Amino acid sequence: MDTKLYYNADSVSIYNDDILKTDCIPHETIDLIVTSPPYNVDIKYNSHNDKISYEDYLIFTQDWITRCYEFAKDDGRLCLNIPLDKNKGGQQSVYADITTIAKKAGWKYHTTIIWNEQNISRRTAWGSWLSASAPFVIVPVEVIIVLYKNKWKKTGGSQKSDISREEFMGWTNGVWNFNGESKKRVGHPAPFPVELPRRCIKLFSFVGDTVLDPFLGSGTTLIACFETGRTGTGIEIDQNYCELAKQRLKCAVWEKI
Repeated sequence: MDTKLYYNADSVSIYNDDILKTDCIPHETIDLIVTSPPYNVDIKYNSHNDKISYEDYLIFTQDWITRCYEFAKDDGRLCLNIPLDKNKGGQQSVYADITTIAKKAGWKYHTTIIWNEQNISRRTAWGSWLSASAPFVIVPVEVIIVLYKNKWKKTGGSQKSDISREEFMGWTNGVWNFNGESKKRVGHPAPFPVELPRRCIKLFSFVGDTVLDPFLGSGTTLIACFETGRTGTGIEIDQNYCELAKQRLKCAVWEKI
């Protein structure tokens, strides 16, 4: 038995492991990767230092994106939820830098979806107030970069889609408007709502496909996998978050019974 396997039931699995070191995922077996990696904005995770230099953060990004490229099938895809930019600790073009890193790792670019969380926090800084000398511009959106490995058209899998006409028409519009998730309700410092992986999974994978989240956190991606009939695998370095994900999955299963 794999001692890193934390939970396995209803076609979803949680591994308490490090995506940079894991040997739990065979190469070229993943149809779709949906994830939101640490943002390096000093969020208080249990087992991850979210306050490293930007240069080290980009090296970390290159390492995990390269590993995910190895795990993906030839027609595998990656939906990567990240900030557009970063202003905490200095202005950084996060989206542009990570897109460039992904392409250097072999991923091919398809499109970018803008996620409007509709949750503009109270502004506390404007830079040079009422002056052109040094104003700050804050963009209250995140992005989902859609990448693929070698070919965009999916030729494998069940070829069965479960997306409705209304969903397809709405979601292929590249601006998504839905609320973020409550940290307090979920019990994790940086959760995303189930709606985000649910849309990515239904739009970019077939029923029965294998989906990976290399930064599982509170387990949201696996909940979406369970609800949409996909095989889901999550890697999470922190055991406490593995337990949180496990309990949330059990609740999702119970609610569906």
